[in-house]
Amino acid sequence: MSTATGLRVILGAGGQAWDGWTPTQREHLDLRDPASFERWFGERRADAFLCEHVWEHLTEQDGQEAARLCFSYLKPGGFLRCAVPDAHFPDPDYQQMVQIGGPGPADHPAADHQVVYGYREFVAMFEAAGFEVDLLEYCDEAGRFHYHGWDVATGPIYRSFLLDHRNRDGNLGFVSLIVDAYKPEVAGSEN
Repeated sequence: MSTATGLRVILGAGGQAWDGWTPTQREHLDLRDPASFERWFGERRADAFLCEHVWEHLTEQDGQEAARLCFSYLKPGGFLRCAVPDAHFPDPDYQQMVQIGGPGPADHPAADHQVVYGYREFVAMFEAAGFEVDLLEYCDEAGRFHYHGWDVATGPIYRSFLLDHRNRDGNLGFVSLIVDAYKPEVAGSEN
């Protein structure tokens, strides 16, 4: 599990497998079950977590608790890169697909989506858990897309501006709200 870049864990990997990352599924690490983290990690702590399109399946309260859980299982200076559907992406078909209880794509049913986040709410949730947050990709309230040149090599998100096959020839076909949530090097009390 450990590599030259430390312990890097994909939460809710589904079919994702990235070099240098350890994929886990809900039966290994359940964001709603602190005991699963305790069993899996023991005394170890992760250098990084990667979580793509999982948080929207949690209630807002579960999402807040999951943020605190991830914070406690990261090393100081570690980060969580997290992507969710973007509440402000101005495509009606996209919004219908990702809506709470929506149909979703065939390979990722959205019927169990609990929340669709805007960037302000998503950032605030991680900050409340003790993280320092950088917005990597998001749409603002006017639907304008913002991209802050992040390095895919530090944690790939497929449903992103750079990697998603639907984003070609200057067209945005599918975007995510993506943040890096960093655990401060010198953390106060762990949440």
